[in-house]
Amino acid sequence: MANSNQQQGAGYTQQDTQWPLWEVFLQPPKGEAHEHAGSVHATTAEQALQNARDVYARRGEAVSIWVVPSGEITASTPDDMGPFFDPGNDKPYRHPQFYKVPRGVRGV
Repeated sequence: MANSNQQQGAGYTQQDTQWPLWEVFLQPPKGEAHEHAGSVHATTAEQALQNARDVYARRGEAVSIWVVPSGEITASTPDDMGPFFDPGNDKPYRHPQFYKVPRGVRGV
């Protein structure tokens, strides 16, 4: 018999009153990038996928679903804007405007 303090999945324990939160990302049918669609509560990743399918992909608006525990997402803050993004701004060769397309090249 499992201890009531033992984890059941994604940080959920029997003593918790609410299931863990998972973020849902959907990929549209035309192969575009995954986009955040919303959140679902679930005890396991499989259950989160099923809940996400039932809530966000009922009408065939997705070909792929990603679910990620909300607690596992790390994001920058607006306060980080300057120091976090500055290193890329001093490297113009990373931007497509830096390069010139040669004559005769089509479809670019």
